[in-house]
Amino acid sequence: MHQHSLHEVRPDAYSYVWDNAIEPALSVSSGEDVLLHVRDAGDEQIGAESDASAILGLDFDHVNPVSGPVEVRGARPGDTLQVEILEFVPRGWGWTALIPGFGLLADEFPDPWLRISQVDAESGRVVFGDGITLPYRPFPGTIGVAPREPGPHPILPPSDWGGNLDIKHLRAGTTLYLPVGVEGAMFSVGDTHAAMGDAEVCGTAVETAMDIAVRLSVRTDLRIDAPQYSMPAGALAETETSSYHVCTGVAPDLMEASKRAVRAMIEHLGRRHGIERQEAYALCSVACDLRIHELVDAPNWVVGAFFPEDIVKGRE
Repeated sequence: MHQHSLHEVRPDAYSYVWDNAIEPALSVSSGEDVLLHVRDAGDEQIGAESDASAILGLDFDHVNPVSGPVEVRGARPGDTLQVEILEFVPRGWGWTALIPGFGLLADEFPDPWLRISQVDAESGRVVFGDGITLPYRPFPGTIGVAPREPGPHPILPPSDWGGNLDIKHLRAGTTLYLPVGVEGAMFSVGDTHAAMGDAEVCGTAVETAMDIAVRLSVRTDLRIDAPQYSMPAGALAETETSSYHVCTGVAPDLMEASKRAVRAMIEHLGRRHGIERQEAYALCSVACDLRIHELVDAPNWVVGAFFPEDIVKGRE
């Protein structure tokens, strides 16, 4: 784990809402490093031996806990909190679920489904299923600062203050910038993932508890209205070396175009690789990137679902 005057947030410091009235679990100066112990999105309700019945028993008042908050002394409303993402240490397994009523194609997948994956950080691999191996690319799905508006706010959905952004590019080496809404910024983080595709279409990634180290700095020279981030040179390219199969969706609504692209990919994965529908839908969530191809040719927009073919080499 990264060492640079590392300050540790105690493991029992977490909450299920954003609220600027929550007392800080830790107070640091600008530029200091912080280690947070992040619980998985299911808040330990799903275990390595669980089956799909665990999904039906989930207490949704206790999901997506965020660790913190961390007060950064000197941060004031209008400033920007610079969050350098330094390092992740996961546990050896994670879970992916289809949760009834949740996800892009919720109406088409009414039954619970659960997959436990093996996470091997040393080899950089996540064993997802029979002959399906994902690259281990950890990041926090939920990351942000306390809202300016008083009172409790749900962890979902995201806001201008951050939250459940599910930006898979917030990996080690990336720097995130968050607008500060309250004194001390009150930074929290949660929902760590071992692997995810852009859009997280079924609603879950490879969910796993992790330790995460970040460096928190106050920027008084930068004013932003919503999260921004910067990635080092080459960071994007190194995650896109696979061959790809791409299914498109064309529709007069971006959500419908996205659904059509994912439906086509589920069909392709079944036909080409013999992957059954629930697993294919989950695989779209943990591995496929959705991208907007076209937004200007009214009345129809185009979305592409990118499937990295390297991950199914074990099925050939």
